[in-house]
Amino acid sequence: MAPVKKATVEIFTPDYWEEACKHLARKDRVMKRLIPQFGDVRLESRGDAFTTLARSIVGQQVSVKAAQTVWDKFEALLPRKMTPANVLKLKVDDMRACGLSARKVEYLVDLAIHFDTQAVHVNAWKHMADELIIEELVAIRGIGRWTAEMFLIFHLMRPNVLPLDDVGLITGISHNYFSGDPVSRSDAREVAVAWAPYCSVATWYIWRSLDPAPVAY
Repeated sequence: MAPVKKATVEIFTPDYWEEACKHLARKDRVMKRLIPQFGDVRLESRGDAFTTLARSIVGQQVSVKAAQTVWDKFEALLPRKMTPANVLKLKVDDMRACGLSARKVEYLVDLAIHFDTQAVHVNAWKHMADELIIEELVAIRGIGRWTAEMFLIFHLMRPNVLPLDDVGLITGISHNYFSGDPVSRSDAREVAVAWAPYCSVATWYIWRSLDPAPVAY
């Protein structure tokens, strides 16, 4: 991974991106058309693992704007930085006053406990297979397979994740490969055969075909 400075935030982009784009353009007619449309824009990762997952919990089932408002209030409760230990010191009533539901408070506390007790092996993730990381993450309350896969793509920047539960991916495959006709998971999996070993990159471009503004998870 190569660090890139943007303002005061350190942003990381995958070192395999150019190689992946060449592979996809060579193997897939849709990718050959899509990739040049987005220039040098690429997947970006920022922040630490705990903060990324906490943000994903706060943002569940609410708009981006509402999630940011709640997140800002939640973050303001902390004395210094967002750490599992600092979250565990917070009072439930104070967390609820930020706009967090009782369930999301429970999820955030469970997330903090998993990190604080090292029930998740953060330092070992770089050497672990995708499915083993997903297995650890879905054991945390409030984190399902989709969230775990987004974490693999946007935080760990794993190159070959195919999130078949993602509505945007299925919609984008329908529009780009099937003229808008309904697409099954099996259809999507068949399309993605040509993408391997860079399914994450192809998925990113499919998302961009629906919404050109890149997302930083």
